[in-house]
Amino acid sequence: MVDFARVQKELQECNRDFQVSGIKVIPKGDTNLAHLLGTIPGPLGTPYEGGTFKIDITLPDGYPFEPPKMQFATKVWHPNVSSQSGAICLDILKDQWSPALTLKTALLSVQALLSAPEPDDPQDAVVAKQYLRDYQTFVGTARYWTEAFAKTSSLGVEEKVQKLVEMGFPEALVRSTLENVGGDENLALEKLCSC
Repeated sequence: MVDFARVQKELQECNRDFQVSGIKVIPKGDTNLAHLLGTIPGPLGTPYEGGTFKIDITLPDGYPFEPPKMQFATKVWHPNVSSQSGAICLDILKDQWSPALTLKTALLSVQALLSAPEPDDPQDAVVAKQYLRDYQTFVGTARYWTEAFAKTSSLGVEEKVQKLVEMGFPEALVRSTLENVGGDENLALEKLCSC
């Protein structure tokens, strides 16, 4: 059974120094403390800088003796995060979990993972391959995904074209792809990446 008194204490600890850490955890529903939503800021000096990333947290019945189940709710381009499901490959969320760890330390570890990818132990092989073989394209794509999914913005068509062209795609292809997907830059990026 989940130790809800501990969870309540952890939520208070997380939210107490939100102004310093930028990390916040709130219940996903009004009363269910087994399903939470965490928020972490993108680390400075990375392609994720300036983004706010939401993480879906489910506490198993065995918490804190079993690790929390975490996955990105915000799409992120990273070798250790599934670009499809948001699943996270991180040892402390699996076999290296300890009851001494907290939700905040787990979220800090996820934030640290954004700063220091481990492409040799990937969750997303396509992203890891790009990271290892074409680092500049990886950085551009990660930055673009941060802009598109982790920040609030409303871009016009020309701005969308410019962002995608800056990622290295030919302008004519970008324009036709955007037209084919009704101007949805996220769908356009997916189609361009799968070419």
